[in-house]
Formats: sequence, structure tokens, C-alpha cells
Amino acid sequence: MSRPASADAPVTSTIVVPNTHPMVALLGANDENVRQFERDFPDVDVLVRGNEIHLTGDVSEVGLAEQALAEMLAILRTGQGLTPDAVERAVQMLRADRSVSPSQLLTANILSSRGKAIRAKTLNQKRYVDAIDANTIVFGIGPAGTGKTYLAVAKAVQALQSKQVNRIILTRPAVEAGERLGFLPGTLSEKIDPYLRPLYDALHDMIDPDRIPQLMTSGTIEVAPLAYMRGRTLNDAFIILDEAQNTTPEQMKMFLTRLGFGSTMVVTGDVTQVDLPGGTSSGLRVVQGILDGIDDVAFCELTSRDVVRHKLVSRIVDAYGRYEAR
Repeated sequence: MSRPASADAPVTSTIVVPNTHPMVALLGANDENVRQFERDFPDVDVLVRGNEIHLTGDVSEVGLAEQALAEMLAILRTGQGLTPDAVERAVQMLRADRSVSPSQLLTANILSSRGKAIRAKTLNQKRYVDAIDANTIVFGIGPAGTGKTYLAVAKAVQALQSKQVNRIILTRPAVEAGERLGFLPGTLSEKIDPYLRPLYDALHDMIDPDRIPQLMTSGTIEVAPLAYMRGRTLNDAFIILDEAQNTTPEQMKMFLTRLGFGSTMVVTGDVTQVDLPGGTSSGLRVVQGILDGIDDVAFCELTSRDVVRHKLVSRIVDAYGRYEAR
């Protein structure tokens, strides 16, 4: 690594990539990884020659780019492939907190199922997952696509597999988008099932689909509307309340007081997408003011930067945020 003596002049740093790492694995197919790297560091000139990468620019940006490259190489050392998405997320994490290690975060699996690894992909997601490990009740609040429910289900399956709990209970309010069950066609089960489908979808990604009916029949996994929780005490269970922005304050209190011994609760929702009838307060909006400061209860905020769906989704979330702020 070489740098000029003048602190005011642009600095140049040379990174020598070890021969143990094929350059194509680092640079990506058709150089897609290095192009993403250049987009993430628009003020740094990136020049690749053989197994050397030369970085020129402001000292702070070059220093950050060096750290990002080191993390990219660390990801490759784990045997995991490097993608433009991983490059972008690693740089975002370092810009938010230079003390974090994206390579550790992006390679730390919560679950591995049928060849698919499930892990946190952003710094806020990692904080959310860590909060679930450290607290009895955790609120995951953020826009669609930030992995709130998916990661909670992954932690629930992990807890069941490691025998930390004996069962998983997944629940949602059964009324959304202004629809009332009485006005929907079909039996009660047929009316309720579409509202619970996203929870089934997450389960199918993490458990062999052939096992799910057996686990549900035995009561090891229960997927039910929130109203079915009333009057119960839930011991040795991992309980997830999804779409919690559509609970009333009374429903939220009812749910939280179902907590039994040896149980963990995760409550997820998006306070910008409340579908309750006009004038009805959202239980998720008021609960933080009520429970803030209570030990063993954590609130985790996720933002558009944590969206792990199509990149356009985070832009849509941001655009609506700007529109609603007018």
C-alpha cells in the first residue's frame, strides 16, 4: 500500500489480492461486482491491473474502500459467492458503522433449509435478530420487504429445532384493507386463510412442506387469527404477531398478556399501513409510548435501507414517505 505524504492531495492505495482468490470471483461475472463497487464509491478512482486494485481519492473514502475490499475478500474466504447485492450491502453497513464486520454478518446463518441459507442482510436486520436473542418481547417496526416477519419466523424455527421452545404460534389480525369477514364469501376457514397465507409461505421456505401438516396437526405449529389467542396463556412457545398495525390498543394488550413462562414474543408491523376503520387507534402506534423503558422489551426500527426485495421497492417506500411528509 502506498500513499503520498501530503494529506491535502488525493491518496492512492494499492491492494494486492492473494492468489488464493481468483480475481473473477472478486470482480464478478462481466465485472458486475467491481462496477457496483465503483457506484458505491463515486469519488474514488478504481483501477484493476492483474491481481492489484488501485484506489485513488480522498483519504477517508479510500480508507473506507480499503475496508470494504477487505470485507469482500473475507466473504470469499468463507466459500460464499460474492454478488453485487452483497457488495452494496457491505458498503452500506460500513458507512453506517465502521466498527461492524459485514463479512461476519452476511455469512452468519440463522437457518439452512434445503440448500438455502437464511440470514440477516443489513445492519438493522442483524440488530433485530440480536434483540430477539436478548429479549423476551421484541417489536420489529418498518416498511414492507424489510424481513420483519421472515426473520422472526426463521428465529422461531431455529428455537423449535434447538428445543428452546416446544411450539410456534403465528397470528395476525384477520381484518385488513377495510374488508370485514362477514362480507367475504366462504366458510370461516376460507375467509381467514388468505390473511394467514404470508405466514404459511415463510414456513414453507424453512421447513420441509411434507412436515408442516404433521406439525400443525400435533399442535407444534399453530397459525391462527389473533382472536383465537383470547383467554390463553402461552408457555414454552415462540409467538409472532404479524401485521400488528391493524390491532387496536385493546387487542395489543390482550395479545401481550398471553405471554407465559419460557416464551418469546415478536410483534411486527408497519405503522404507515394501518387498515383499521377511521378513527380507530393502532395498537402498534401507541404501544411504544406505553412500554418504552421496560426491561426485556425491545423496539427495533427498520427502514427503506433494509428492504431486501426488488430494489425498486425501497425507492417506492421512500417516494411514499416523501409524499406523506408534505
